[in-house]
Amino acid sequence: MMDTTALGEKIVKVLKTIYDPEIPVDIYELGLIYDVFVNEDNDVKILMTLTTPNCPVAESLPQEVKEKVRSLDEVKEVELELTFDPPWTRDLISDEAKLELGFL
Repeated sequence: MMDTTALGEKIVKVLKTIYDPEIPVDIYELGLIYDVFVNEDNDVKILMTLTTPNCPVAESLPQEVKEKVRSLDEVKEVELELTFDPPWTRDLISDEAKLELGFL
């Protein structure tokens, strides 16, 4: 059995394969993932946001996140909570991604 930290890291790797359709950066580097919780039963809870509440992928992106994380063998359940508090801002983008996007 994997420990929760190792599983958390594996989940982050998966999240880094999911891209925002409007910005060519993965959702993790974009700062759309606020938190990933893994409990001892390998149930996962992801707290995420979107760049805007009426983002064109408001339906499909969270679904994609859930499906990709659930596809990991070790993961039992995935609960995804979408929040707009705090609202997403460019400040949440990682420096690496800001560089890539020309924001630095």
